[in-house]
Amino acid sequence: MSLIYQIALTLIKNVGHVTARSLLAAFGSPEAVFSATKKQLMEIEGIGSLTAGHILATDAISMAKEQVKFLEKHHIEVLFYTDDRYPQRLKHCYDAPILLYYKGTANLNHPRIVSIVGTRMATPYGLMLCQQLAETLKPYDVLIVSGLAYGIDIAAHQQSLLHQIPTVGVLGHGLDRLYPPGHRSTANEMLLNGGLITEFPLRTNPDKENFPKRNRIIAGMADVTIVVEAALKGGALITAEIANSYNRDVYAFPGRTTHTYSQGCNFLIKTNRAGLLSHPRDIPYYMGWETTAPVKKNLQLEVITDLSAPEQTIVSLLKSSSLRVDELALKAEIQQSKLAGFLLNLEMKGVIVSLPGKVYQLL
Repeated sequence: MSLIYQIALTLIKNVGHVTARSLLAAFGSPEAVFSATKKQLMEIEGIGSLTAGHILATDAISMAKEQVKFLEKHHIEVLFYTDDRYPQRLKHCYDAPILLYYKGTANLNHPRIVSIVGTRMATPYGLMLCQQLAETLKPYDVLIVSGLAYGIDIAAHQQSLLHQIPTVGVLGHGLDRLYPPGHRSTANEMLLNGGLITEFPLRTNPDKENFPKRNRIIAGMADVTIVVEAALKGGALITAEIANSYNRDVYAFPGRTTHTYSQGCNFLIKTNRAGLLSHPRDIPYYMGWETTAPVKKNLQLEVITDLSAPEQTIVSLLKSSSLRVDELALKAEIQQSKLAGFLLNLEMKGVIVSLPGKVYQLL
């Protein structure tokens, strides 16, 4: 019975998530909200006579009972914001939904969650970056979240599945339908390694106004949001803006200044709304993540055979520990003016990375 009241609380006309939280804070439980008198309800800030009347009507409870039958039949979980399985990162956002509908296998409180967003008109450059992101993030035990839309979203989900990374799609409609329909096969795969989640009840269509609401969940569920490609206007920039408002990390890949679907990313970087990504491996570095597969570094060094003698000396020195550029010059017996060229080559080959303070270490 508690589940019916939880769902009913989200179906009351003119009652949004912020007002619902106020009601819960005042009355203690969804059941108590529906047991309150009109006078008690109107004592709550934001509740007038009309809204109190909607709460006292039985429409929301009747609709909730219908929803529960479908949810139970199709094994859809209902995550109330007090539940342990509710995404805790999202819970701390001021406008988080009080209830989510979820179907899947992923842990929504995974230790590391990355949201990947971008234009629906993805270019080969953007699709390549999605592939590189999945390849790079695979050893770091992440969960990847996106919106199952055309373009960058679906590429992020598909690359996650290809690399056996759990991935969750946040929907702008109820779980009794799927938009776009052409992504159903990918969505079905995601149910086995990831899942689908939405705040919208059954029979909710993918209406235009639902997607900005959907975007706040994409931003709120994650530790970091990555914008791959984006125009100056669109959902990806909205998601980045929301992530910034939640004090979450935001990063973007730059692109040609003349390209429509790089202008949004360049704008985010230029205005300090996003950090610059020169390569997907920047993400674990920025986030301070330790790889779960440290042997990969050794394997990478084994397959690099085109190193010059000075470069091999530098790599050997960095195997023990990271070093400042002056220390490297001294130990390698290479002039700093020449050393800079060797270090740049090694960075371009993906062998080393430059850290703050002119410190270098192996990737």
